[in-house]
Amino acid sequence: MQVASSKTNTIHITVGAALCALLSMASAHAAAAKTEQELPPRLTVADVVKASKAAEWRALDPENTMYIELPTGRVVIELAPRFAPNTVANIRALVRERYFDGLWVMRAQDGFVVQWGDPDEEKPRPFKAAKTVAAEFTVPYTKSDTFTRLKERDVYAPQVGHVDGFPVARNPATRQTWLPHCYAMIGVARDNGADTGNGSQLYTVIGHAPRHLDRNITVVGRIVAGMPLLTVMPRGTGAAGFYEKAEQRTPIASVRMAADVPPAERSKLEVMRSDSVAFQAVIDAQRNRGGPWSKVAAGAIDLCNVPIPVREQP
Repeated sequence: MQVASSKTNTIHITVGAALCALLSMASAHAAAAKTEQELPPRLTVADVVKASKAAEWRALDPENTMYIELPTGRVVIELAPRFAPNTVANIRALVRERYFDGLWVMRAQDGFVVQWGDPDEEKPRPFKAAKTVAAEFTVPYTKSDTFTRLKERDVYAPQVGHVDGFPVARNPATRQTWLPHCYAMIGVARDNGADTGNGSQLYTVIGHAPRHLDRNITVVGRIVAGMPLLTVMPRGTGAAGFYEKAEQRTPIASVRMAADVPPAERSKLEVMRSDSVAFQAVIDAQRNRGGPWSKVAAGAIDLCNVPIPVREQP
């Protein structure tokens, strides 16, 4: 009778276990490769936009759309009266008395903002609209708000998402909501006093989102077309990017509400509805970065990195 030693058995068991582990790893890799091949490619934002339905888009409201005519072209702003009703009303009044016509883009601070209005603080241009408007840093929100919430945590607010095509932040504890300082958002310049802004000087964010300004300045809307015309402005050499010489400023030919422009001369733009299935797919596509170029999907997204698609009306 032959008896195997315990040492021999141990060697056999160890070798057998190693072979099983290698076979198991090979099977797992093969299964993963097969699954990866079988999974459909991740969609891009462009794919989602292309597949969207007509009902998932909305035309801009002419009464809340503002055109800034620059020497290089038109900047289109969508105002947000839901979040700053009194300030938006005062901006409309300023536009309709032609206040901005002939004024200037007077500031371009690198990585921060471009600002326009009257640079003459000694003898400012007079206007009939309200000289001061109470700050509208936040407004109450209600159940009727069509809030498309992001699942990600936000550093600056308990909840973030989108309402009516605008990025928004909100606090359920106080039931307050506000527009954040994302790229292309429009803010109202003010002095130290909270109520010193009236819309006669406006700015847009051209750099990394300065979210620390949220709830410190009234935000009234966002640029939906023509943003490149402002981002390429020469940077100001004065403090905070203000132009030191008059010839450095860019003149504003005119500012009009779209409702006051003949229909044939209006910009025919549509914005994707932020309460639509397509917009949710846009968020997912941006979060997971589809297409052949992206190799690693972030799997997460920041509020200010969610694109809000805009297109020319067919």
